[in-house]
Amino acid sequence: MDKIDKIFDSINSRTLFKNKTVLQSNYSPLEIPYRDKQIETVASILAPALIGQKTSNLFIYGKTGTGKTLTVQYVRNELSKRAKEQYPLRIEYVNCKLKKVADTEYRMLAELIKQLGGDVPATGLPTDQVYNKFLNLLQNSKEKLFILILDEIDQLVKKISDNFLYNLTRLNSELTKTQIIIVGISNDLRFLESLDPRVRSSLSEEEIVFPPYNALQLQGILNKRALEAFKENIIDPAALSKCAAFAAREHGDARRALDLLRVAGEIAERNGDNKITIKHIDEANNKIERDKILDIVETEPKQFQAVLQAIIHLEEGREYSRKQKQLFDDETGKIFTGDVYNVYQDLCKRINMEVLTQRRVGDILSEFDMLGIINAKVISKGRYGRTKEIKLAIPQGIIEKIKEILRDSLGI
Repeated sequence: MDKIDKIFDSINSRTLFKNKTVLQSNYSPLEIPYRDKQIETVASILAPALIGQKTSNLFIYGKTGTGKTLTVQYVRNELSKRAKEQYPLRIEYVNCKLKKVADTEYRMLAELIKQLGGDVPATGLPTDQVYNKFLNLLQNSKEKLFILILDEIDQLVKKISDNFLYNLTRLNSELTKTQIIIVGISNDLRFLESLDPRVRSSLSEEEIVFPPYNALQLQGILNKRALEAFKENIIDPAALSKCAAFAAREHGDARRALDLLRVAGEIAERNGDNKITIKHIDEANNKIERDKILDIVETEPKQFQAVLQAIIHLEEGREYSRKQKQLFDDETGKIFTGDVYNVYQDLCKRINMEVLTQRRVGDILSEFDMLGIINAKVISKGRYGRTKEIKLAIPQGIIEKIKEILRDSLGI
């Protein structure tokens, strides 16, 4: 107990941080460096709402950590300030990746109703009745325009379907006093292409693509935040450069760079070190990689989890065969797309889940490859066409934790 008291008593004297919140993902800076052009474009598209004109729906794309949400929130705040003086305008924000918010049509509508000041039970009402409640709240609202920001909108479509977006846009034909404007934010550059043509035509959208930050821009962002976050002379300049280089390699992800810096600071602090060095950045990078994969597995839809479970099952079978010292030819012991699909189909039947097409499962495998969960190499099988050879890329140390998450989620 004395040791614990000593740790608690010494925290004020050994902390390296001045204001840790500036390195956290929910922090909104007063200025957004290197995004002036994007801020002006978003503002110019939404500006007509200040004089009561319905604007086009807006879709914003870019990799994680490219400033999409920060930019939209910044413009939202400025619009809200002006709207109080000029025109009755309501702007609401929903993160579609949050659990129990956008995983069913009912819950999504319930969240929108709650934001509009209404209330519906957690379950039990017919969906059309919930739509009517949402419609009535909009009709009776004093605001003439309702801008709905849907962050991670691709997750909404994965969990519910693109019919929800279609229904949302069709509501405008029933509304006489208010109109809905959708602002969608997505990490998936091909999001709109995946929608049903009928849904896409109903959206009448404008699009903005956010480029990734380069290493110099990331270093500029890190320098600015580090001055606010840490006490003086805490960070080795080489550590900041390494941090920016790591994030630039990860598609220019500023959020990852800030997370790296924060976790490195926490590691240095726990070790009792008085300076953040390259060593701490490397340790932070390893820790974040592990945590990121666990978070992805836990939050992905069940279909994604079922595909991953199929890959793990095949990988374990391959390892078992290797341990038994069986001899393989070139094909034996390798995992191909078709093998994954066969095991996935069997699993879906066993847990009474809808079976996706092989093409859709192929898209999921491509996404896993992009996220670093698998390595997928396209190979030619001659007259039999092309396929992908799949290898699991998850660190061995977290496989058991992932299997536990999948067992709980899929009920296997």
